[in-house]
Amino acid sequence: MTALWTRDELQSATGGRLIGAERPIGGASIDTRTLQPGDLFFAIRGEARDGHDFVAAALERGAGAAVVRQDRAEGLAAHGPLLAVPEVGADPVLTAMSRIGKAARARTKAQVVAVTGSVGKTGTKEALRHVLSEQGETHASAASYNNHWGVPLTLARMPASTRYGIFEIGMNHGAEIVPLTAQVRPDIALITTIAPAHIEHFASLAAIADAKGEIFSGLQPGGVAILNRDAPHFDRLAAHAQASRAGRIVTFGEHPDADVRALKIVLRPDLSVVDAVVMGQPVTYKLGTAGRHAALNSLGVMAVVHSLGADLARAALSLGALTPPAGRGERTALEIGGGTAYLVDESYNANPVAVRAALATLAGIETGPRGRRIAVLGDMLELGAAAPDLHRGLAEAIEAAQIDLVFTAGPLTRHLFEALPVSRRGGVADTAAELIEPLARILRAGDAVMIKGSNGSRMGRIVEALKARYAVDPARRALATAP
Repeated sequence: MTALWTRDELQSATGGRLIGAERPIGGASIDTRTLQPGDLFFAIRGEARDGHDFVAAALERGAGAAVVRQDRAEGLAAHGPLLAVPEVGADPVLTAMSRIGKAARARTKAQVVAVTGSVGKTGTKEALRHVLSEQGETHASAASYNNHWGVPLTLARMPASTRYGIFEIGMNHGAEIVPLTAQVRPDIALITTIAPAHIEHFASLAAIADAKGEIFSGLQPGGVAILNRDAPHFDRLAAHAQASRAGRIVTFGEHPDADVRALKIVLRPDLSVVDAVVMGQPVTYKLGTAGRHAALNSLGVMAVVHSLGADLARAALSLGALTPPAGRGERTALEIGGGTAYLVDESYNANPVAVRAALATLAGIETGPRGRRIAVLGDMLELGAAAPDLHRGLAEAIEAAQIDLVFTAGPLTRHLFEALPVSRRGGVADTAAELIEPLARILRAGDAVMIKGSNGSRMGRIVEALKARYAVDPARRALATAP
């Protein structure tokens, strides 16, 4: 195991004290369910449970050491090595994790990129991980580790030898990004776009733009601010970038003034072809994920690659092998009635812009004989007083995409269901779980079914149920594409 942290580094970073026999530290974790041998286990306090309750289990599973409050160390020392940290902050262990993250950032010579945005930040982060990992040692946020514990944990996991560090930064309220970007201290910061996500916590879309613009406050002197030239409130975002320590601003999109501009986007059922100009250089590439939204975000990826001084041609080739992650467009073949249907998993999250993009992508999927395009939608949460109208307003996008059947789960999507013509109404329920059987009964070979909703709508349960019942051999799932 390559050592991620030494005993002296951990004690110096946290002001803590290591107790017990030394074990090599090769990673970092806050969850005993996914902990790997050698991980440094941080006993942070969650909303429901205190991590100190899991220290014994973590050490039994091979944790290199457990980071605990010093007042709990004596009672836990018998279970294995501990890093006892001083009582600083509301959660001393979270403070210690942030300090270790700060030490990781200080020691690295990596070029660091931070990504935020209302839509597409995880997909953009994963695309950057994909293309840059072929050009040098790359470290990136796992899943959507983009909050007050996800960012410092990702930093704490970053090896000193990293060449490219890719960090996702999220927010639900104003002023949440400022402390996170201060920890990451990016050389490059990118905003994908602005949309009414979490708008119940903001007075307006402009306020969301201001909150996203906070990412530039952490830019290293002379860093690069990358902006979507087509995004709402672009001028407002540009003002945030200009007020920061950015050395320059790079823009991407379809706007004629964009520095990285799409000249033509050809959308196919399972991929896209992008003809672009990157800082004056013509580049044409295939993108292994479908949808206009993914193609536009790939321009942001190319802007980052160019700003890093990485190999643009190699990155363009790499994008062809990119596949969408689970919950964000992953496609699975389903064996139904002696034929094949296709499941599009968009269940990770939802807002009006993202749902419209997913519907447009579903519209481009070729169905088989007698096949239908079916949208299964859960409530979009955190939209405030405008939520009923925003849900009802999706009816227009459904008509434009010529979706054959719509199933809805939740009280908010009921507004949408009632706005649809009877011919498009597939089924309605209060919860996602209640839609599983009605949906399974009507599916047939040739269908393309897309599942989408906010995390709180639990639409992933439908995806899991359909995969368990109908999916092809698991080894082939990742290769499933539209007909």
